[in-house]
Amino acid sequence: MEPIIKSIEVKEAAVPLKRPFKTALRTVTTAQTLIVKITASDGKVGYGEAAPTPVITGDTLPSIEEAVNNVIGPKIIGMSLTNAEDIKAVIDQSMVHNSSPKAALNIAVNDLLAQMYGVPLYQLLGGHSDKIKTDYTVSVGSTDEMIHQAEDLMAQGFTTLKIKVGSDSEQDDLDKVVAIRKAVGPEVNIRLDANQGWHPKQAVAAINRMRDLNLGIQLVEQPVKAVDFDGMAYVTANTTTMIMADESIFSVADAARMIEMNGCDIINLKLMKAGGIDNALKINTLAETAGIPCMVGSMIESSVSVTAAAHLAAAKRNIKYVDLDASMMFTSNPVSGGIINNRNEITFPELPGLGFE
Repeated sequence: MEPIIKSIEVKEAAVPLKRPFKTALRTVTTAQTLIVKITASDGKVGYGEAAPTPVITGDTLPSIEEAVNNVIGPKIIGMSLTNAEDIKAVIDQSMVHNSSPKAALNIAVNDLLAQMYGVPLYQLLGGHSDKIKTDYTVSVGSTDEMIHQAEDLMAQGFTTLKIKVGSDSEQDDLDKVVAIRKAVGPEVNIRLDANQGWHPKQAVAAINRMRDLNLGIQLVEQPVKAVDFDGMAYVTANTTTMIMADESIFSVADAARMIEMNGCDIINLKLMKAGGIDNALKINTLAETAGIPCMVGSMIESSVSVTAAAHLAAAKRNIKYVDLDASMMFTSNPVSGGIINNRNEITFPELPGLGFE
């Protein structure tokens, strides 16, 4: 008998972070998230997650719960997993925006599908690699605080650091990056994330100054406002450092527009923005066609959706960069199992689906 979607449950979780996470947009001390559990008629359970990030996605815990319980979820109850394309279309088309609840349901359906076929999800999606390496983020703070974070992460074995910048003063950002580079030495890869914090000319000045100082910046993520596609194109055209689009790109249409404008060198895929794994795959395919590599990143998410993102990252050749440190920031995780973190290396249990117990 073909398995059908029998029930959907949601559960809120609030977990303190090991240290406050500060960016140009927000400060997080306790992560709030919503875990979604889809049970099929054969008894298998698929897990998904929606992390509310109002300043980026516009989604809140109450809005996510309303979307899952009363708008999207009821439409897929009773659908057969053998018609996965139709299930995913219903999730995607039941309401506009609301990308986080769509992501949670899409992740859980993909978990069930991989379990149905008896393989880890990354193998079902493409199986490019069975391990990936992630960076770790140094959040905004005083210069001494950021140096301490960077040195601590180096001691833990991380070889790529993502530094949060984007303050009102590019000189302050520059001074911090100079100090961190001096502290960690030349061998560590440094990425910058401005979280939309600079104006286009300010971004160009700061990025080119860092190039002139030989700071060895690997890439700069979302230097200007998400809606400023012209600004992204201006920064990309006037710098030699690789520029990555993050908050600018939620949809395939966003990606197509950015690529047409030559607005970035790399695209950051996040499940909470894309509405799940399948739309992220479509964006990756479009980017690959244009010769643009992708990164897979996350919001402040637990091991559930970070595990899903890791499976996506391992599956595809065009995903060259990984920023999946979020669940390592949690003091605990709401579900057992999932990815295995060994310093900067992420591996997968040889279990079907996402590998949750």
